[in-house]
Amino acid sequence: MSISINTNTSASVAASNLSTTNSSLQKSLQRLSSGSRIVSTADDAGGLAVSMKMTAAIRRTEATNINLANAQSFLKTQDGAFSSVSKVLTRMSELAILAQDVTKTTSDTANYQTEFSALQTQIQDLAGEKFNGVSMFASSSTPAAVYTNEDSTSSMNITKHGLTTGNIATSIAAASTAINSATGATAAVSTINTALQELATMRAQNGAEASRIGFAQDMLVVNKNNLEMANSRILDVDVAAESTQLSRFNILQQAGTAMLAQANQSAQSVMRLLQG
Repeated sequence: MSISINTNTSASVAASNLSTTNSSLQKSLQRLSSGSRIVSTADDAGGLAVSMKMTAAIRRTEATNINLANAQSFLKTQDGAFSSVSKVLTRMSELAILAQDVTKTTSDTANYQTEFSALQTQIQDLAGEKFNGVSMFASSSTPAAVYTNEDSTSSMNITKHGLTTGNIATSIAAASTAINSATGATAAVSTINTALQELATMRAQNGAEASRIGFAQDMLVVNKNNLEMANSRILDVDVAAESTQLSRFNILQQAGTAMLAQANQSAQSVMRLLQG
């Protein structure tokens, strides 16, 4: 191999290799310090694009799950109101039966009537209950849509059962509910029994909707977990593998630095030739 003064090829090659090693070493350090396999778009442009979409899907899934949890709370509160109405109706039917006692005086039945009327008003008040400012009941069976997946392509309805028109409260108010007479008390019992049956149907519908939301929530959790795992495979660094690479680059850097120094020393042979 010829000896040249102007060009030290060995030193140039050693410097290039050392520069490449330093660059790889820095990138490995960045990956380990950030925990991300992709520290710049050039590392994996396609993977980064897929990861961005998955991250957005994960966030939407979390938001959908929150909405479903709130819908569950709405249904539980609605069912709580149904439970209160059931207790009120049961008490009203009890009062109607007690008012038919032949041993009761007119004053006694008037007292029963007072409580009976107050309970009618309580049902009307319960029909106006709200959850976070949103009415839990409607003048008719008006459904409210709830989306059950992250891309809003699947939904179900939450029924806002009516308690003031065409249903429980109206059927009671419209019937002959003056229980201070035998005829009125008998009619009240019949009306309340019908109302209780309507209420039972409403509670069954409420329970069915709550059950469906529960299964939808389970599916969202499964989807979110698997999206996170898939996203991790793209985005997260394998610490064990990258640590091995870091050690390799450290050794290559030390070797490259030593060889560059050795290559630079080759110019000394030219001086020895000239001095000889």
